[in-house]
Order: sequence, then C-alpha cells, then structure tokens
Amino acid sequence: MELPDDPDLTDLVIRMDGVGVRRGSSTLVHDVDWRVELDERWVVLGPNGAGKTTLLRLAAAELHPTVGSVHVLGERLGRVDVFELRTRIGLTSAALGLRVPDAETVRDVVVSAGYGVLGRWREEYEGADTERADALLGAMGVAGLAGRPFGTLSEGERKRTLISRALMTDPELLLLDEPAAGLDLGGREDLVGRLSALALDPDAPASVLVTHHVEEIPVGYTHGLLIREGGIVAAGLLEDVLTDENLTATFGVPLSIARRRGRYSAWLR
Repeated sequence: MELPDDPDLTDLVIRMDGVGVRRGSSTLVHDVDWRVELDERWVVLGPNGAGKTTLLRLAAAELHPTVGSVHVLGERLGRVDVFELRTRIGLTSAALGLRVPDAETVRDVVVSAGYGVLGRWREEYEGADTERADALLGAMGVAGLAGRPFGTLSEGERKRTLISRALMTDPELLLLDEPAAGLDLGGREDLVGRLSALALDPDAPASVLVTHHVEEIPVGYTHGLLIREGGIVAAGLLEDVLTDENLTATFGVPLSIARRRGRYSAWLR
C-alpha cells in the first residue's frame, strides 16, 4: 500500500517508507523507515552482508525497492528520470573505482564527473572546471597526482581521487561507501581527518558514510543507522545509537564502545 506524502517531510534529502529489497528468495533489506535531513551527516554501520550497500544504492538511485517507497532529493524513485537525479548525487564506492580506465589521468577522473562519464573522450571542459578539480584534489591531499594515470595509484590515492570526483558537481547529497577500507593506519587517519573537515563545513552536502568500523567515523558525523540481516537495529543521533547494547545486537558479539575527542573505538568484552 502506498504511504501518504507528509507535507512536513518535503525538504528531506532521503526518505524511505516501509522499504524492502528482494532478489529471488533472498531478502537484502526489509521494513526500512529512514529520514535524512539537509544538514545531517549519517554513518551506516553493520557487519558484512547486513544490507549497508543496498541502502546506499537505493539512496544513489541505482536500485529500486521491491516494496515501499524511496524519495531522494524530493523525487520518488519510479516517477523520476534517475539519470537526471544522479547528477545531483556524489557517490564513491569500490565498484565505481573498478570501472575507471587505468590510463585515465587523475585530473580527468575528477573533471569528467561533470558529464557523468568515466573515461574522458570528446567532452569539452572550461578552465574553471579544471581549477575546481585541482582544488578538490588539493583538499584531499593528492594535488601532486593530477597528471598520473589512475592505474598507478595506491588504494588510498584512489579513494581520495574518487571522493574528489564525487564532490566535483557540487552535489546535494554525498554517499561514501567504505572510503577508508584497505588503508593502513596512517592513510586511514589522514583521510578520516579530511572527511571530518568536510563534515564540519556548514556548506557541505548532506552525507551518508557506510563502514564496518566505528574507528572510521569522522568527527562531525551527527547520526547513525545500525543494520543487521537487512533490518534496522537502531537509528538516530550518533551518541544515542552507539551504545554497548546496540553494537552487541548489531554484530552478534558482546562489544563495548568508548568515545575520546570525538572519535570512537570498540572492543570485545
């Protein structure tokens, strides 16, 4: 049954009502109700196979729900041109990185987001586009790699390049799928610091970051959604959601959590 529109929710960045996604006999997510507002930064946390990437793909307009309704940036999936909608969303993921041609220069990986393509061909870009791409690469700490082929980059350098690309079009919604995965400790901490600076910028877009680890949550993230076996365990303000009880229910082992200087850590009890 279609849920009625609520006039008080028209400015939401993401709105999911009774959402479920099934593939064959498998249920990827179920009974999801979720609201993301303009000035919020959300982290989605859960074990492997919990449904985190499915939620992100719904928010990225890459996937339609089997049941329920999904609104992104005020548009309902199934009633909007998703190709036009995706131009308003910045997305970075491992799957996207695999599609980038190895020979593509770092600068072109970023600037080509303006046309929504991977692999620069005959598109024409203005000087302002190149300047913006270089500025974003600088903000991510990889300005010196602008002329390098993407295929020669380390894992951390690729992640920073793809985040720069996601920001290229000045999106209204930023989606980050495990941006710190595969990084060593120094690389992770440097990247988390840069994501914190972005999260604390009042002019930055609403953000959703998917991760397995509480240690990867940047300072400045305001809300959390915990998910297990496709269902939501808890959702709300980060300080209310990240509790021993909720983490234990989410990961299936007895966990304790602590916060120090705005960062989180967890361990087995």
